Amino acid sequence: MYRLLLVTLTYLVAFAQTPAQPAKPAPVPPTDAALRAAAPAEWPNYGRDYAETHYSPLSQITAANVANLKPTWTFDLTAAGSPAGPLEATPIVSNGVMYISGQWSTVFAIDIRTGQLKWKYDPQLPRTGGPRLCCGSVNRGVALYQGKVFIGMLDARLVALDANDGHKLWDVQTSVDLKESYSITGAPRVVKGKVIIGNGGAENAVRGYFSAYDANTGALAWRFFTVPGDPSKPFENPELEQAAKTWTGEWWKYGGGGTVWDGMAYDAELDLLYIGTGNGGPWDRNFRSPQGGDNLFLATILAIKPDTGRMAWYFQQVPGDQWDYTTVQPMILADLKINGRDRKVLMQAPKNAFFYVIDRVTGEFISAKQYSRATWATGLDEKTGRPIETPAARYGKELVTLSPGPVGAHNWQPMAFHPGTGLVYFAAQMSAFEYGIDGEYVYNKGGRNLGVIARPGALPRVEGEPPPVNTWFVAWDPIAQKEAWRVNYTGGSGSGTLATGGNLVFQASPQGNLIAYNAQTGAKLWEGSVGAGAATPVSYEVDGRQYIAIAGGRGAANQPEKVTVFALEGR
Repeated sequence: MYRLLLVTLTYLVAFAQTPAQPAKPAPVPPTDAALRAAAPAEWPNYGRDYAETHYSPLSQITAANVANLKPTWTFDLTAAGSPAGPLEATPIVSNGVMYISGQWSTVFAIDIRTGQLKWKYDPQLPRTGGPRLCCGSVNRGVALYQGKVFIGMLDARLVALDANDGHKLWDVQTSVDLKESYSITGAPRVVKGKVIIGNGGAENAVRGYFSAYDANTGALAWRFFTVPGDPSKPFENPELEQAAKTWTGEWWKYGGGGTVWDGMAYDAELDLLYIGTGNGGPWDRNFRSPQGGDNLFLATILAIKPDTGRMAWYFQQVPGDQWDYTTVQPMILADLKINGRDRKVLMQAPKNAFFYVIDRVTGEFISAKQYSRATWATGLDEKTGRPIETPAARYGKELVTLSPGPVGAHNWQPMAFHPGTGLVYFAAQMSAFEYGIDGEYVYNKGGRNLGVIARPGALPRVEGEPPPVNTWFVAWDPIAQKEAWRVNYTGGSGSGTLATGGNLVFQASPQGNLIAYNAQTGAKLWEGSVGAGAATPVSYEVDGRQYIAIAGGRGAANQPEKVTVFALEGR
């Protein structure tokens, strides 16, 4: 009996000392499936879904009760250490945490139940030296994937942070030439385990490209250059050999431009990644391509296979761009019935003042109409979508006034698509610039290289009409290609846009008031102060309660940068 007991005890001790087999770890949100499905309670992608609709199906807040919307908490980004400046970031919300970027590539993680800071990441970028920035030290947002937060840096690095505590996991330099002024202000996207990121710098005449990095390791998976390089050297892919036939002279010595600093979307069913490319660098084609040419792939929408980085099709909006008419503005994927036929479409309102609807399967041009004043083109060819340029469009040394100017008829502010109304909502504006070739232009590697004299001009007037309104919020019918309703503004342009299942659309005015409109009629239903220079609102749900959140403010003493969150009073 004693011996049996001793053997038993020995066995039990040995069993207790044997390390337990570790359980298979549960997937850390958001996973690939979570990014594709985009649960209504969260905002896991930049546009909530891969189609970049900026639409939330949440419907607790409706046109009938939105008047009862009240602030529930605010988070002061300025007090938490965000450098002063305007905000352009769309918050990302997942697993009880809001992630938002501020000026100079800072990142904040906020508990969405309490509004308290969980962690902050400040890369401590130098405020002087480094890359020459085109358009300020803004950042439009982060991306999430499997417990990691991805942020693009102003010095062109891509950084992965731990979503739980913010410590850095990996850090890669995306610049192909550290002597050139590349920068990143756009939000990354994650597709099939790859982090997709472009860059800015076309105003410095760099060569544009976008890259895919392994989300776990930061290793480069592939890179797609948007303009061809030196033809005496092998082209990086066959697409660039095709593009080189549309350039003349020694363009590669000037960089060429075509940087990808914003808009992307992804169709998981077609497995196509859509990328918008930027303007030419230098701006004036006479310097970079003196015998003319379309200059592929400037101002172009590219359909890319995310596994390989190879192109499926392209659609160039502005051949031979000479006006800074980028095609990097936000795009939306939707399924529409057009002329009795179901079409999978891509929609975009780029700088050039035309609203485009193209077939996202093939790249076929479907339609486009002016949504703002355009004096550079009278319209587009109905079959090809090629612009019909006005005689004054190709300016010389004499200054000519053209609309829109380089600020565009619509810029970085995300659009929203409401599947219930079938309308697209976005911030629009009218602008005019005087363009002329810079007769004293000398190419300066690494510095600002426009080759153009460009300065604000008088807005175009039509005899017998009142002075034009320069900014407004528009609801656009993409099938009829016409304006459904609009709200005119004074001052600057409004924010990005959110549509919700409660028949609502939200946008912040130039004065810093978040406004709720009836998505069908445009009737103003509610407004709340959020700070001038507001970015883009989002909606999410916690514990059965729907919230609306937006960042606003400019970091000045009387305008702190802050996140303001609203919910229905009494819930």
